[in-house]
Amino acid sequence: MVNQKKVIIENTLVSPEAVMNTQTYNVQEAKMHLHQLLQAVASGAEIIIAKEGKPMARLSRVEEKHPKIRFGVLKGKVKVSDDFDAPLPESMLAEFEGNECGF
Repeated sequence: MVNQKKVIIENTLVSPEAVMNTQTYNVQEAKMHLHQLLQAVASGAEIIIAKEGKPMARLSRVEEKHPKIRFGVLKGKVKVSDDFDAPLPESMLAEFEGNECGF
């Protein structure tokens, strides 16, 4: 198991066995190689950090949750007027363009 750790740390590669197995590191090893451990986690490995041989923390990939799109939520609640795309009056258009101020 020690050689497998070194391969992962030095090359930042995760073998299929590493993805399937949880690997345990002591706190000092985890401090020294955190960047490489995070790369291993990003590849699917699960890492346990132990203090004095007792598991204290687990590093695992966080799955992004995308909000579910709900179509039709505002159906019947929003009214678009018939002339919403009609040209603006000249006075209002001038305010948008910065030519005139209504104050």
